[in-house]
Amino acid sequence: MLVTRFAPSPTGHLHLGSVYSAQFAWRLAREAGGRFLVRMEDIDQTRCKPEYADSILDDLAWLGLDWDGEVRVQSEHFDDYSEAMAKLVRRDLVYPCFCTRAEIAADIEAAGGAPQGPDGPIYPGTCQYLGCQEIRRHIAADRDPAFRIDMTRAVALTGRLTFHDHGRGQIACQPLHCGDVVVDRKDGKASYHLAATVDDAIQAVTLVTRGEDLLPSTDIHRVLQTLLDLPEPEYWHHGLLLGPDGKRLAKRNKSVSVPDLRAAGHSPAEILAMAEALAPAART
Repeated sequence: MLVTRFAPSPTGHLHLGSVYSAQFAWRLAREAGGRFLVRMEDIDQTRCKPEYADSILDDLAWLGLDWDGEVRVQSEHFDDYSEAMAKLVRRDLVYPCFCTRAEIAADIEAAGGAPQGPDGPIYPGTCQYLGCQEIRRHIAADRDPAFRIDMTRAVALTGRLTFHDHGRGQIACQPLHCGDVVVDRKDGKASYHLAATVDDAIQAVTLVTRGEDLLPSTDIHRVLQTLLDLPEPEYWHHGLLLGPDGKRLAKRNKSVSVPDLRAAGHSPAEILAMAEALAPAART
């Protein structure tokens, strides 16, 4: 059975870009007689708000994008991510990183720059070979570490990986180009990469649909799936909606929200059509 999911972060109201992403997954599931799931990715509780989660669910229901089963809320499942993290720790595949963003930026600038990964400039490996004494010194100074995956060691275990993307075909993963990404944050909570990978497995998702901006992250997720012995879904990274200025529609760009459109008198059919009209290449 085809199982898709829509997994927004409740940091704001639903906008046309997220409407399209939800409709994309919902339509695939319904046409195939499969299941459409909704998940709230609210790990970052400094930015995610319950009122936004409620608003998103209300708008989805109003738009007619009904979902199957209970909504999975990440903040209610920290134990699942801790268990996955413990497996990585036992295999010596992660290391503590005490760097601040400012320190990482300074190291990158001193090195003359760094290539871009899915999370920004690739981490320069400053903390990768810290000794026990240095680690104890940081901890004694009340510096909480994040934990990064040792990607070189991880890839040595996984070997060459691929994934299938509908519209792009079979793609060879290049996780070393992503660097040693964070899998556990300084607040002790899982990163997006670890939480999303674990959730897709727990929810038995067979087709991950999301925007093509997340295509590079799939290399990381395939590594984590392999290391944690999780099933491999297929993927469909759809095109992104662009506004009249050519910029991606997103909450941070203050795109018009669904509550605004509802208040202006637009019907569900009109809003769904608006989203479709802004994505001429989204089905590639």
